[in-house]
Amino acid sequence: MSVLIKPIITEKMTADGELFNRYGFVVDPKANKLEIKDAVEATYGVSVEKVRTMNYGPKRKTRFTKTGVQHGKTNAYKKAIVDVAEGDIIDFYSNL
Repeated sequence: MSVLIKPIITEKMTADGELFNRYGFVVDPKANKLEIKDAVEATYGVSVEKVRTMNYGPKRKTRFTKTGVQHGKTNAYKKAIVDVAEGDIIDFYSNL
């Protein structure tokens, strides 16, 4: 399984990418900062200066339906914010 699962493309992360050269990724929960740095550098050909990670737990929900109470939860995931060097950019929308 790959270290990088998918990029985070939201309004806030797009603004951070344009202003501060910061990009977000959903990553493998067992990956550490060095593995994330190596994966981003190999995949996108940029030099990474800093990696910050956050672990998100599942969100639990309860619904009351005709058949009774339904319990559920979302998946837990790990997010990484990657700062790239000045002048480097990552283009998620290029059609290669």
